[in-house]
Amino acid sequence: MSLATRLPRLWHTVRHLRPVQIYGRAWHRLHRPRVAHAPAPQMAAFERGWIACAREASMLGPTRFRLLNDEHEIGANDWNSARLPKLWLYNLHYFDDLNACGAASREHWHRDLIARWIADNPPPAGNGWEPYCLSLRIVNWIKWRCGGQLFGDAARARAALDSLATQVRFLRGRLERHLLGNHLWANYKALLFAGAFFEGSEAVRWRELGLHGLRAQIGEQILADGGHFERSPMYHAILLEDLLDLVQLALVYPGAFPERDVQLWRDKARAMLSWLAVMTHPDGDIAFFNDAAHGIAPTLAQLQDYARALAIEPPPASREPLQLLPQSGYARLQCGEAVLICDVGEIGPDYLPGHAHADTLSFELSLRGRRVLVNAGISRYDIDPQRLWQRGTAAHNTVEIDGEDSSEVWSSFRVARRARPRAVAHGRDGEALWLSAAHDGYRRLKGRPLHRRRWVLTPRGLRIEDRIEGRFGEAVARLRVHPDFDADGHDIRCRDGEGDNELRLRWRSEAAGDALTPSRYHPGFGLSRACTVIETALDPRVGTATLVLDWGH
Repeated sequence: MSLATRLPRLWHTVRHLRPVQIYGRAWHRLHRPRVAHAPAPQMAAFERGWIACAREASMLGPTRFRLLNDEHEIGANDWNSARLPKLWLYNLHYFDDLNACGAASREHWHRDLIARWIADNPPPAGNGWEPYCLSLRIVNWIKWRCGGQLFGDAARARAALDSLATQVRFLRGRLERHLLGNHLWANYKALLFAGAFFEGSEAVRWRELGLHGLRAQIGEQILADGGHFERSPMYHAILLEDLLDLVQLALVYPGAFPERDVQLWRDKARAMLSWLAVMTHPDGDIAFFNDAAHGIAPTLAQLQDYARALAIEPPPASREPLQLLPQSGYARLQCGEAVLICDVGEIGPDYLPGHAHADTLSFELSLRGRRVLVNAGISRYDIDPQRLWQRGTAAHNTVEIDGEDSSEVWSSFRVARRARPRAVAHGRDGEALWLSAAHDGYRRLKGRPLHRRRWVLTPRGLRIEDRIEGRFGEAVARLRVHPDFDADGHDIRCRDGEGDNELRLRWRSEAAGDALTPSRYHPGFGLSRACTVIETALDPRVGTATLVLDWGH
């Protein structure tokens, strides 16, 4: 890429940032807080034991872990090993297994692992001392201890508590104000946990800083419709679990937090549960918009169970056939046996689009509880051509014009010019539900094209109408068929259905041409499955295309 291309892209990326993200990055890189090895404050007495939200175990043996669908044995010097993926190592440092399903049976492994981490990871170097890793590990160690587990004999217990306090002190000087979003949220959550877990004036300062920071973040990050402002269903579920954790922390340490804060956490958690229900397919897992994958965050059902354990009754499922999340920019249409989830909103906050995809006006479809049409998902976070493709328009069920992305995603977490939604409208026409919207993401191209899309859902089928206003050379509308379905000619059939249980669709297009092409689907980190994509070309002379899916036969 030429300098003449790189500079405008960089400008359109940087111009949206807040000043703290620019000078804060330099400060974060240059400043190193002092490592304070003073003895830990006294532990505070807790009122009740910790109840963990359901999470799959990741520790398979004393030194063997399965993380991000990738299994490795960990040697003495592998906490920062160059032979292992960076994201995998981050997850190793989180210590999520301490609070996973069946953790009590692995308590002796956990005690040894904590002692080993302390010995192998002196401060402040290495992955484990990065603020996000610190934040998640601090919380996990405290949850584990509040669950009734012991660090070991007196010497081990003292070493663990002293290490925990050193980690909190170091985190206090490394808050990720330059990153903001879910990272800063996690930093403040860790300070709240530490501020409740320990006694004394130092702990009070941690707690007060965490409260002050989280109050501001809740007001900014949780939208009026209950969604997390980064518009990722996966991160939404992660932060929802965080709020529920804080509600439980207030139960474990009564009086540690003002009642108005605890009530706010409860209210926001209920709103976030409602949002997540809209963005969850009938199979119980999240839809793939922006960075989203299965197996990272708890499912809706797991979070509902966790909420009930904390005396928070999840809102009842809505029976409305059309549910719009206006601030988040998502819509859910339910008609007969079909569920359609559509993206008609912003890609995320302007200053924080790191988890955004070029997926404006994309959608996913479930029928009879099975996913039929899906976005490609994600399998990695590193700077890599595959990561770039997974964020790109071609990996989503929408229209790509002249080979360009609707939003200029680049690197691993960067976006330059981005699509803006327009003219969102919806309604009902007899038994049919309809939704329409446009976006201006391609107006930067020479012909200044504008993409408009309209969905019409009935009990028997789905009609997708695309129109491009303005000049363009080529445009392709894509529909990615879930790997559990075979696409042959104009038939789409579920592989495991027979007779009356057979799930079969027919599709047809009214466009310049169509084709079936091989592609990939990524349901989780490190996972890839073969699938088929229906590609429909739009004639530049006409600028319209209609694709119809029929399951009413």
